[in-house]
Amino acid sequence: MKNQNVLIIEDEIKVSSFIKKGLEEQGFLVDVSYDGTLGLQMALSYQYCMLIVDLNLPGMNGYEVCKEIRKTDQKVPILILTALGTTENKITAFDIGADDYIVKPFEFRELVARIRALLKRSQMSSLTSNSMTVADLSINIDSRTVRRAGKKIDLTAKEFALLEYLIRNKGRVISRSELAEKIWDITFDTGTNVIDVYVNFLRKKIDHGFAIKLIHTHIGAGYVLKEEDPE
Repeated sequence: MKNQNVLIIEDEIKVSSFIKKGLEEQGFLVDVSYDGTLGLQMALSYQYCMLIVDLNLPGMNGYEVCKEIRKTDQKVPILILTALGTTENKITAFDIGADDYIVKPFEFRELVARIRALLKRSQMSSLTSNSMTVADLSINIDSRTVRRAGKKIDLTAKEFALLEYLIRNKGRVISRSELAEKIWDITFDTGTNVIDVYVNFLRKKIDHGFAIKLIHTHIGAGYVLKEEDPE
């Protein structure tokens, strides 16, 4: 990690001040923007190690901020911190490039744990191989590009993170609880189907139209990415 600078884009002064004080006590350097438009300008003008973004913002909402950042920066971790807690809100945020999502009210200890988990994952990505292949599927970590049989496949940030984890663990059955912890940094809730939904999104993009399927379901156990001959 090149720096410990965090940008908070949050219009609730009490909330942003509370987070800023707490993170500074943890050794981070913290900038704050109370406006989405200004926050976006700051995010694009300086190299932050982490962005914490609210969704309901004046000037430009958090969805728009995240979308604009991802046009030029695919690597900086973005954590959404918001009172909006529906599954639709979360899926929309992940689809436009958010890496994690916390609903207010929140425990500060959980926020710090999520931040450190995202930073650790970011560091590991920069230290490991920048390209990996399975059969005719290849992904490049630096450019965040995916190709199968030479055809480019567009993935959201969360779909890419899921595929990267599957391909790094190719041949191993990965449980839903492990995916929840490693990709979403949450404890798996048996009442949610968000992991199954994202695996299905990914399967449609990666396997649809190809005779050899790469993403396989092990009922009651989880998922595995491996090459398997067509039946």
